[in-house]
Formats: sequence, structure tokens, C-alpha cells
Amino acid sequence: MAFTSDKTMFEVYREAAYSSQYRVVYFTELQDHNKETEINRAMSGEHFLDGFLKDHGKEEAKQIIESLLSRMNSGERLRPEEFLDALSNHLA
Repeated sequence: MAFTSDKTMFEVYREAAYSSQYRVVYFTELQDHNKETEINRAMSGEHFLDGFLKDHGKEEAKQIIESLLSRMNSGERLRPEEFLDALSNHLA
């Protein structure tokens, strides 16, 4: 029996290698073919924040996250609290 949830677990992290860019991983959306790689990449990076998104409105939340990551990767400094405030209506 498959388990379904009404929320998506995510983590925002900064890559330790490569370009030191901020990235997001949606753990509950990973498939068998990419699960290990993505988890290892996130675990080797610098943790920024994590949480759960409500599945209702998740696509809008993902757009907000991408916008925030773009700002951070362009040099803007955001605190985890500011990031979460921007997502407040979408957090589970």
C-alpha cells in the first residue's frame, strides 16, 4: 500500500562544493533513481533551513522558494526567519 501525505518535506542548503549556490531538495518527491544522490548532496552542504509545505498551493510555494534562492545566489543575505516568513501561508 502506498503512503500519501498532504505535505512535502524540503531543505534549503548551500552547496559545499561546486559553485556554493543555495539549493532546495524536496525529499518527499524524490524517486528511487535520484534519491541517494540528492540526499548525499544536501547532507554534504551547509544546512540553511528545512520544513514542510502544504500540498495545497505547493507549486506557488516552490515559485517563492525559487525566487528567494535566486536572490540569495545573487548575493542578497536572507535570514532563515525571513525565508520562512515569505512562505508562511504555505507551511504545514
